[in-house]
Amino acid sequence: MSHKNVKSDAVSSHKASQNYPTYFNHKVIAILMPLVIIFMLSGLFSYNSFSQQSKNNMIENALTTKTQYASIDGKKVAYRKFGKGTPIILANRFRGTLDTWDPLFLDLLAKENTVIIFDYSGIGYSEGALPTDIKEVAAEVTKIADYLKIDKFNVMGWSYGGWVAQYVTFLNPTRVLKSVIIGSNPMGKNEVPFEPAFLERALKPSNDFNDFVVLFFEPKSDVSVASAQASIKRIMQRMDVSKVPATQELFGRYFASNEAIHLDKDNFREAYATLKTPVLVLSGDHDISFALENWYPLMKKAPSLQLITFPVAGHAPQFQYPELSTGYINTFLKN
Repeated sequence: MSHKNVKSDAVSSHKASQNYPTYFNHKVIAILMPLVIIFMLSGLFSYNSFSQQSKNNMIENALTTKTQYASIDGKKVAYRKFGKGTPIILANRFRGTLDTWDPLFLDLLAKENTVIIFDYSGIGYSEGALPTDIKEVAAEVTKIADYLKIDKFNVMGWSYGGWVAQYVTFLNPTRVLKSVIIGSNPMGKNEVPFEPAFLERALKPSNDFNDFVVLFFEPKSDVSVASAQASIKRIMQRMDVSKVPATQELFGRYFASNEAIHLDKDNFREAYATLKTPVLVLSGDHDISFALENWYPLMKKAPSLQLITFPVAGHAPQFQYPELSTGYINTFLKN
């Protein structure tokens, strides 16, 4: 085919198109326009649906929720708040900060509770100084609740925080709905002391993974060590090591309340016999700091107390068994 013929065919086609009736184009437009509009609207609805879904997927969790500050007694106390449901305020362990909680444990807890974690005064992200009287530390829990305009709440404490939570429970019976104690002991005289391994590791200026395993898990179990690896990986996703207490002066402030706790002049240990507030205790079967066995003398003398033991576990059963522990906790808090 020559270039001349191609040009001639193109011209012929153009002329032929001009011979189509004009009503044909109008009919095509009339038919297609509603379809175009429907397509455009469906695209808009799809985008809005996707946008709403994206917003729903951006629900705050332990790794994304922002650190906020409550103004308490003239200082800024750091806290994080997320989840839905009845508020539960968490009191932390010795040397614990906002960052040292396992985020998976918190997120599972937040599915059915409004989780509030905070740093004690002078610890982590908070200003001031850690009180040497544990009753004053316990008062920070109720002051956080007051700041957030929360009247009644559940309280949870781990380790040192377990003592804090118990003081909150006994001192505020009309405000605390239920109490969860993890890896801690009752006030008063306890027969089984800290194991030497705890003090050897816990008082180091900084800790490595081996310390983490010994302090919080069961180093003799491969399964427990694997759980520790998974837990520390989750924790390190949002971890500022510089905020972790590391000085002897701060350690001393934690331990300053020990004598008063052991003397128990308020007789809170005996008060378990008449305590109406439901209490759930979670403990590993080999906790080198707060031995499980120290709860046994109370078991027939504390009608509102329940004790759950986790096998082949140490001081942090909630980190080794996040799904199982939050399952127990959420069931306890709901019922």
